Amino acid sequence: MSAPLPTASDWRPWFETYGARLLLVARQWTRSGSDAEDVVQEAFVRFWRQQRHLGGDPLPLMITSVRRAALDLLRSRDRREQREQAHVDLNAELWFQPAIEENERATQLEEAVTKLPSEQREVVVLKIWGGLTFAQIAEQLEMSANTAASRYRYALTALRQTLNPVENHG
Repeated sequence: MSAPLPTASDWRPWFETYGARLLLVARQWTRSGSDAEDVVQEAFVRFWRQQRHLGGDPLPLMITSVRRAALDLLRSRDRREQREQAHVDLNAELWFQPAIEENERATQLEEAVTKLPSEQREVVVLKIWGGLTFAQIAEQLEMSANTAASRYRYALTALRQTLNPVENHG
């Protein structure tokens, strides 16, 4: 799925179309919803100023920019927190805002995703919420497409086992 390149006059519709997806991707690397919003905003500004003229599908470039901005934010905060000896609960906020009847299942999914090894979690987020192909994920994470696909399969197996324990043992 190729996202058309935004121009000076149509960045708002482009952002309205892809912003929610970028926000979910940002949650992979941030500690709160507000941090994710800040990261997406920073990434979009970086993209708009420096990369929008590169051509091609801008979505993978934006996801790279989101990832970099999130990691920059995390490094900065980690350094500050080490100095201040602060404690931050990484799971304090929900990643999803589900309907009331879906809340328990969404919470279970969120907990299961956070328990995945980081290598698998990154691939799942980029594949499902980022909408990237395994080739694009491989480029993002500097690995082969086969490795990305394997990590995705392992993650899905782990999620199935965690979320459906009766089916897997019965």
